[in-house]
Amino acid sequence: MLALASKVARYLAAPPRSALWTITAKRRVMGSLVYEMGVWRLAWFAGADPRLIAYMGPVDGDLLGLGRRLSARLGAPVELESQPV
Repeated sequence: MLALASKVARYLAAPPRSALWTITAKRRVMGSLVYEMGVWRLAWFAGADPRLIAYMGPVDGDLLGLGRRLSARLGAPVELESQPV
């Protein structure tokens, strides 16, 4: 628990310049979320569910909130998984 708190504190103190997350739902990778040079970008892969593609809400550092909003939109759990950059 202390290690997680330390990682969160470091992230808040100096967020990474770039980061990548995959967006998975229904056992398929549907898209990606990229943070680069202070800009968040959401991209959907071919075959992604149209309910996710139509998402026009906020995309920012609130990853838990984004996962909840996408899950509500889809009606199924959506997971964001951090990937090495």
